[in-house]
Amino acid sequence: MQFVGRKTWAIAEGYIPGESHGPAPAMTSHEACCILNPSDQAAHVAITIFFEDRDPTGPFRFEIPARRTKHLRVNNFEDPEKIPYDTPYSSLIESDVPIVVQHTRLDSRQAENALLSTIAFPAG
Repeated sequence: MQFVGRKTWAIAEGYIPGESHGPAPAMTSHEACCILNPSDQAAHVAITIFFEDRDPTGPFRFEIPARRTKHLRVNNFEDPEKIPYDTPYSSLIESDVPIVVQHTRLDSRQAENALLSTIAFPAG
């Protein structure tokens, strides 16, 4: 397989809306870090969350099997702590093998839902 991905990624924009409209869990407002691991070995991923007014938290650790994808809802991050709602944040994603990272947000605070998605910034 042709080389694709990077080991370090950044998502500068992050915000989990504190309200939702519609049935849970499908319509719960959320942010997701979508990761593609195209390599032939498992990716060990560490995500650190940065805030405007306090020290970073993390790392949150995940394993993405070889040649698989995983959509990690940031709302569900719990160890070492929950990410607060209605609070701006940024993410640094580090992996031991090259991966591809995309950021997605579902904002369902009103009946007219909004979906945002963008590719993360790859370092190197």
